[in-house]
Amino acid sequence: MLAPLAGYTDKAFREIAAEMGADAAVTEMVSAEGLARDGEKTKALLERYPGEKNLFIQIFAPSDDPVRRCMDNLLACTPAAIDINCGCPVPKVVKTGAGSALMKNPEMISRIIKAVKERTNIPVSVKFRLGWDSDSINYLEFADAAAEAGAGMLTLHARTRAQGYSGTADRAAFRILSEHFRGSGILIYGSGDVFTPEDAISMINDCGLDGVMFARGAIGNPFIFRETKELIEKGSYTLPSVEERVLTAEKHLSLMVRYFGEAAACREMRKHLMAYIKGIPGSSKVKAELCTASSEEEMREILSHLI
Repeated sequence: MLAPLAGYTDKAFREIAAEMGADAAVTEMVSAEGLARDGEKTKALLERYPGEKNLFIQIFAPSDDPVRRCMDNLLACTPAAIDINCGCPVPKVVKTGAGSALMKNPEMISRIIKAVKERTNIPVSVKFRLGWDSDSINYLEFADAAAEAGAGMLTLHARTRAQGYSGTADRAAFRILSEHFRGSGILIYGSGDVFTPEDAISMINDCGLDGVMFARGAIGNPFIFRETKELIEKGSYTLPSVEERVLTAEKHLSLMVRYFGEAAACREMRKHLMAYIKGIPGSSKVKAELCTASSEEEMREILSHLI
């Protein structure tokens, strides 16, 4: 799956990921309060590309109250599943009591899930961390609270909130979590430090996971979905050529222009393009030029120098 990434997993990126083999994707995290209030910016995050299927909508909230109030608007978007964010470490989210702040309050995640389950049979998933910090590792207790309330899928980002995205994910925790729920019917997914197909296969086979979410490992590298499937099916995979990397970057750019307009697309695509061309000979000069490009035509012309 393509993991939720604020500022990245919009409908253009999700479309590219699906074409490359992603089985499902999660939206950028959506404020339950913003959704309850019919916020235009919030609703924009929920827009799908034509024909999009298997879309998980991720919401964040500090309590069950905004969740209850947002359910009409949320269900109108017909999500394949509703994901509850209990992992975001960003201060502006955490200070409201949402995101990874919920790791301090397993009882609240139970109330939030029950608020969803009261209204719908759509599957509920939860994405969470090891705990708030190294002195409060409580992911098993938290997972139990979520499961007992009705969550059908649990995704562990095996870092604490205090770690943010630093250090390394705790692989042992993936194994412990999967063993804890073995035979329960609850799907256990892993996230964190999945940068190669080998990483994904190792997490699934060695840790007993049902699947993985690619996050940073998919930025500029949507090919990782195809490569991982090839590794599973054939035992090997083929890396994309420089030409395919550039052409995919250009397609991503064109989708951004179509969905968000040229000015916004060129601004938002810079971070994606830097990742697409990383390591390609001659990319340093191209990166510098892309930083000042302001039109689709100009970006395409600059990228063509790499092929």
